[in-house]
Amino acid sequence: MNQLSPGPNHSSNHPQALNLPRAQLAPGDATRIAIEGIRARPLRAALAGLGIALGVTALVAVVGLSESSKAQINQELDALGTNLLTATAGNSFGGGQAQLPQDAVAMVERIGPVQQAAGVGNINASIYRNDKVDPIKSGGIGVNAATRSLKDTVGLVIADGQWLSAITEQFPTTVLGSTAADRLGITAELIRSTNPTQVWLGNHWFTVIGLLEPSDLTPELDSSALVSWPAAEKYLSFDGHPTTIYETSSDTSVDAVRNVLAATVSPSAPDEVQVSRPSDALAAKAATDAAFTGLLLGLGAIALLVGGLGVANTMVVSVLERRQEIGLRRALGATRRHIRNQFLGEAVTLSVLGGIAGAVLGILVTAIIATFNGWPISLPIWAISAGLGVTVLVGIVAGIFPASRGAKLPPTAALSI
Repeated sequence: MNQLSPGPNHSSNHPQALNLPRAQLAPGDATRIAIEGIRARPLRAALAGLGIALGVTALVAVVGLSESSKAQINQELDALGTNLLTATAGNSFGGGQAQLPQDAVAMVERIGPVQQAAGVGNINASIYRNDKVDPIKSGGIGVNAATRSLKDTVGLVIADGQWLSAITEQFPTTVLGSTAADRLGITAELIRSTNPTQVWLGNHWFTVIGLLEPSDLTPELDSSALVSWPAAEKYLSFDGHPTTIYETSSDTSVDAVRNVLAATVSPSAPDEVQVSRPSDALAAKAATDAAFTGLLLGLGAIALLVGGLGVANTMVVSVLERRQEIGLRRALGATRRHIRNQFLGEAVTLSVLGGIAGAVLGILVTAIIATFNGWPISLPIWAISAGLGVTVLVGIVAGIFPASRGAKLPPTAALSI
């Protein structure tokens, strides 16, 4: 009886033999296994991560460049102002070119909120470098009479020389826009020289006294030769009718002035006056850039999708190649959950590493292009965070199928290969 009764050691060890501890895989160990799996195949991992990196680079760079461009436009609008309005002569009731009254500028100045007003009138004349040039070749340069207040009203900047003054406006003098000066071959050195630089304008010699910087709000003046109002009437038979009137008012009064500007310029025919705000063109450019940014973001998303497919393909091939490893780990106690987490971790790690590389590259691309174009560098943190967050999601989606496939392999089938 004593030989058949269980001994003390046997009775105490039997429960332990029936309650084996479950296999555990700490998060740190799972991460190390995932990294080792990637390091074992560096070239394949690099190629798979490259697709993710390119997608994130596109997303980050597109958002960064778009924001930098918008910041530049906003700076220009802040510097130039949005309170400039123009009134131009449109078409008359009969379909011909309308004509603004000669006293239109003075009438606009009587509007209460108006701070400054100026006028420009087209002149039927051509300008050449000398009197030997074929008259047929106009060079696309317009000749306009301008009031002295035009410079301050529009915000023109003198590059070299001087603006029209009370003294010079009595003589045949002209100020050239930047494009007009380039086409005539007149440089700052010529203006600074002691010998006066003259051009053949309307069959008269005019002295060039100044050159203008390019104007963002009034690009039409860049290709113009501006002559004072009295000189235009005296030498070029100008009739005194302005074709464009510029006015500035306070920012809060722009809409109110806009509503009465046409009727003030031409009380008898306000419908023949076209009123516009030059800064709206810059705002429209910003809106166009926003639409173009949406298109580029779509292309970046497609690139990211392609990168995710590359990660999924890499992981599927990895599962097929590592069936013996899977079988051995299963035989040593690894559960299906461990195998699934291993390959899912590899896919996520691969995507995250590609995402980090792409984010860094996107930041560099944004900084380089923005600096080259003279834009302020503006890169929202949410763009980088969103790019990295999307890579995690892509890694999870791309790794679910191969991870599940690897977890379903039975130990005997894997080891029999």
